[in-house]
Amino acid sequence: MIDVRVSFLLLSAALAFNLGCSSGTSEKRSTTSEDILINQIGYPVDAPKKALIRLPAATFKILDLKGETVFNGNTPQPKYWHLSGDSVRVADFTAFSKPGEYKLCVNDTLCSYPFTIGTDLYAELADAALKSYYYARCGVAIDSAFGGQWQRPAGHPDTLVMVHKSASDTSRPAGSTLSSPGGWYDAGDYGKYIVNSSITTWTLLQSLKLNLEYHKSQSLNIPESSNAVPDILDETLVNLSWMMTMQDPGDGGVYHKLTTKNFDDFIMPHKTNKQRYVVQKSTSAALDYAATIATASRIVREYQLTELADEMEQSATRAWDWAVQHPNSFYEQPADISTGAYPDTTYVDERFWAASELYLLTGKGKYKEAMLVNYQKPTTPKWDVVHPLGVISVLTSDKRPEFEQMENDFISYTDEMLEKEQASPYLISMDAYAWGSNSDVANDGMLKLVAYSLTGDQKYAVSAQNDLDYLMGRNATGYSFVTGFGAKTPQYPHNRIISADGIKEPIPGYIVGGPNTIVLNDCESENVVRSTFPAASYTDTECSYSTNETAINWNAPVVFLVSGMEVFLK
Repeated sequence: MIDVRVSFLLLSAALAFNLGCSSGTSEKRSTTSEDILINQIGYPVDAPKKALIRLPAATFKILDLKGETVFNGNTPQPKYWHLSGDSVRVADFTAFSKPGEYKLCVNDTLCSYPFTIGTDLYAELADAALKSYYYARCGVAIDSAFGGQWQRPAGHPDTLVMVHKSASDTSRPAGSTLSSPGGWYDAGDYGKYIVNSSITTWTLLQSLKLNLEYHKSQSLNIPESSNAVPDILDETLVNLSWMMTMQDPGDGGVYHKLTTKNFDDFIMPHKTNKQRYVVQKSTSAALDYAATIATASRIVREYQLTELADEMEQSATRAWDWAVQHPNSFYEQPADISTGAYPDTTYVDERFWAASELYLLTGKGKYKEAMLVNYQKPTTPKWDVVHPLGVISVLTSDKRPEFEQMENDFISYTDEMLEKEQASPYLISMDAYAWGSNSDVANDGMLKLVAYSLTGDQKYAVSAQNDLDYLMGRNATGYSFVTGFGAKTPQYPHNRIISADGIKEPIPGYIVGGPNTIVLNDCESENVVRSTFPAASYTDTECSYSTNETAINWNAPVVFLVSGMEVFLK
């Protein structure tokens, strides 16, 4: 179905060159304009429908694909955005709700890519974003029965992983080996990192919790799809199983990462042969691990996986105890290791998150006390800003009445986001562009959907729709940022499997990091020049690890956002 949708959009885009932009009586031909920005999948029948126009156009029309005008609208004065370096007008056609295929046109001859108005528009996107984790499985062959043309042999069995000298102790000296198979490749590289796996896994588990009925109805066509467990939990258990192998059974500490000393070349995983290592135990890894495994313990118990739930509870508490005994074991990149560091400078947010999840799991007062000592007002989560995860867990639990001020703080932050959105010419809450900016937009949308679940106020879900519209093309680059979805979508992500598999089409469902100006010279050798405006500084080029890489933590809030919108729109 994914290929059919993409093919249809591309065909429709071609048709846009030949169809008239006024009525069927006009002889004028239209041109697809990069300055008309839309959600390239489309708009739900009952949702707000807004496009952005970077052209001098006081009016606009909605045309069906026969060229007949079905809606006329006016635009307000354009607004300049200092982050994009351009001015845009809002074309609001919310009042038009007839299902069908359309394009938006201005000045008689300039039109958008085709888009759909309909129902269940995002189900394929939700499936693909979640199934991206299946394609990222480590040590597992991707069979054609489940992976189609993106089949591949297994790579990195990780059954003979060497203990790096930074991780060594008397029971596991440097050079000894351990087995740590499975899990997901972290990003465009082949490493596996506890810190990033933790926020990723938690976000998927939280989507299962809050979008339960939706996920129960999903069938991803993965090897586990025939069992009685929702596919999202099956897939998450793949990574949880690996995470649990990263805990030292001797002292409860958790290794920070499993990786080669240097990044592999852009070759398929089964063709790599470099030695892999577990590297250093860190407080951040232990706390993030404790939080995630405690969350998983609560959830898997609901599916009668009692033995596993008990094992996870014990494992999470041991990791917490190790972190208490080693409060400041900050990760320090060894001189002979150059893969992703995921460093941190403070553990206040990690302590709050882990304490929150363990309090919800055990009800013990020592964890509640640690929560209160380490509490910070919520903000948008990132891999190194994790206290909002604990806030969400608490507020969506039966402990919610105990934390009225925490809820007030959470709602206050989401209201601040809505105020930013109202002031933004591009209709989003983000006012700064960090590395992985697309995940910030998706995480903002996740917070708004949580606020909707707490309050029932539809303004939060409406705002989350704006975040999804941005990710699917209504942004300063004009790209729909998820591979395989939209008329203009990334073709060359910074991802070793996608690069080396020999298949023209990238695996669908991967969101790329998105625009930012943190690094402007990652494609310097290929003479790629990027905009100096953060919102427009993006290139669909494989070398651009700063804007075009994929990562598991960036996909997870997309899964939450798209699944949650499907729930809201029912």
